[in-house]
Amino acid sequence: MSEQTVALVTGANKGIGYEIAAGLGALGWSVGVGARDEERREAAVAKLRAGGADAFGVPLDVTGAATAAAALLEERYGRLDVLVNNAAITGGMPQEPTLVDPGTIRTVVETNVIGVVRVTNAMLTLLRRSRSPRIVNMSSTVGSLTRQTDGTFDTGPIGAAYPTSKSFLNAVTVQYAKELSDTNILINLGCPGYVATDLNGHRGYRTPQQGAAIAIRLATLPDDGPTGGFFDDDGVVPW
Repeated sequence: MSEQTVALVTGANKGIGYEIAAGLGALGWSVGVGARDEERREAAVAKLRAGGADAFGVPLDVTGAATAAAALLEERYGRLDVLVNNAAITGGMPQEPTLVDPGTIRTVVETNVIGVVRVTNAMLTLLRRSRSPRIVNMSSTVGSLTRQTDGTFDTGPIGAAYPTSKSFLNAVTVQYAKELSDTNILINLGCPGYVATDLNGHRGYRTPQQGAAIAIRLATLPDDGPTGGFFDDDGVVPW
């Protein structure tokens, strides 16, 4: 029997994160449900297990230290094959540059960017032990500066917190790809599209399951797959 693939998905107790965990679990993987709320986390784990997934809870608040989460994976498996950095917040409104509270920008970046760096760095030792390690950072096309400035794409309301945090995440991911270019770790950005979730008051036109598809595709890339790229279901997203 082949060695079971181990994944960790942050923000996996609901929405897109939950569906990513469900999709990876359907592949026969062991999936860590990373979430800070214990009740919601364990409810998600129970639901995934009821559906046949090998799921387990990982207490994890991306705005704090991720060392305990890494220690849990170390003790349980001794490695990590796939990390999906999905946890994110919008920060609420208003977000126009002339109206936004600078503290809102700081709070959003703390979760959407610094949280990704914090978790990724905590998991790197475990990822390096994998034969085919993958990191998927969930971004958004609103983080595409090309689309923000093109004028022909609907990038939603003006925002100096959430959209810019995704542009920041894109830039940081490129730097990771450059630093890790001499390793077998593939790191890419995935855009789920406009998905109906709590983040947008369920106004999106795509389902969480549809939004999870790109993360699952990037998590299962072959060893000669791309790294440092930005993708959605249609292919490459312009920077």
